[in-house]
Amino acid sequence: MARRIFYSFHFANDYWRTSQVRNIGVVEDNAPVSDNDWEAVKKKGDQAIKNWINDQLKGRSCTIVLVGAKTAGRKWINYEIRRSWNEGKGVVGIYIHRLKNRNGYQSQKGNNPFASFTMDRDQKKLSSIVKCYNPNTTSSKTAYGIIANNISNWAEEAIKIRDNY
Repeated sequence: MARRIFYSFHFANDYWRTSQVRNIGVVEDNAPVSDNDWEAVKKKGDQAIKNWINDQLKGRSCTIVLVGAKTAGRKWINYEIRRSWNEGKGVVGIYIHRLKNRNGYQSQKGNNPFASFTMDRDQKKLSSIVKCYNPNTTSSKTAYGIIANNISNWAEEAIKIRDNY
């Protein structure tokens, strides 16, 4: 069964890399946001962005954070992670720095975006609960293959982790 997935990522920095992952087609296909759509939402201010994110999260069972060099610590990434977790959705990260951008370049590995969250109930770091997968390769093609072969299982595992927490 294909899951309905919300993808969280740094739009300006990683759109090309994230498009590769989103087009794998193993999990439910969702329409990508165009540059113009995102810019239009941003121009309306913080509440409009929150409303857009909240609408996008409706009916989703898992949020996959596609982690690039500058993903961790971004205001809206943090909002999406917090909102997803608090709504009981599975949350998982996948490092995408090995995927090439439109110019054929890989990037630096970013920090774990879950490391800055502390859970109220037991003071654990979210990074000790939520997994963040890093395809162990230097090849863009191999990294893509690893992600394509595992993304569905990673999403299912994230949902189980959240259900059992």
